[in-house]
Amino acid sequence: MSAPEFTGLTAVVTGGASGIGLATALLLASRGARVACLDLVPDGVPEPLIGIRADVSDDVAVRAAVEEAAQRLGGIDVLVNNAGIGAQGTIEDNPDDEWRRVFEVNVFGIVRTTRAALPYLRESRHAAIVNTCSIAATAGLPDRVLYSSTKGAVLALTRATAADLVRDGIRVNCVNPGTADTPWIGRLLDRADDPEAERAALNARQPMGRLVTADEVAAAIAYLASPLSGSTTGTDLAVDGGMSGLRVRPRS
Repeated sequence: MSAPEFTGLTAVVTGGASGIGLATALLLASRGARVACLDLVPDGVPEPLIGIRADVSDDVAVRAAVEEAAQRLGGIDVLVNNAGIGAQGTIEDNPDDEWRRVFEVNVFGIVRTTRAALPYLRESRHAAIVNTCSIAATAGLPDRVLYSSTKGAVLALTRATAADLVRDGIRVNCVNPGTADTPWIGRLLDRADDPEAERAALNARQPMGRLVTADEVAAAIAYLASPLSGSTTGTDLAVDGGMSGLRVRPRS
């Protein structure tokens, strides 16, 4: 039997203490990778994962965390830029400071972490970057202008970075989840006037009739990060229950 595909490789996952990030870190570890989770609150990260505190909105903190991860892991082969925050509202609803705050995390956070990891990725024989984007980058969703704008930027950033780094042997891709059953969505539902009705509406919005799971997104990230996907770069992979491509009739 052959060794797991990530045996001997190392990975850094931002936002790795919960939701999609934790599911991804655990999956990569189960397939042989040594994994460091960068997070604002990494205390609950289970073994064998390595938890390291990092605020992706702070360049000094990011550089220190990435350096620590590289030292403890013995290098970096895979970077999963998963840290992100949500936002609701139309173009009239969010003040400038909120726009800056969300862009600082969702877009500039990827820039900072990727920039800090590049010296280590360039030394890898199987370097891969996977960014967590969103269906919001490719479909117009109501009350999500700010969030969608950041994810549109992540999609463009992914493709342009892939072009810049292809000759360095570093692949860059992203996943576009639909509405995923994550802690942020849980908090959003808790604040709704009718949480059950809101969940039903979110389920119905996806042609498969349910929310995407964190494990399903993690599997897509692992696919793009794997050495077995060595010819895949500059690609966005939808994990959205059919939202991006299907036009089905409403359920009767």
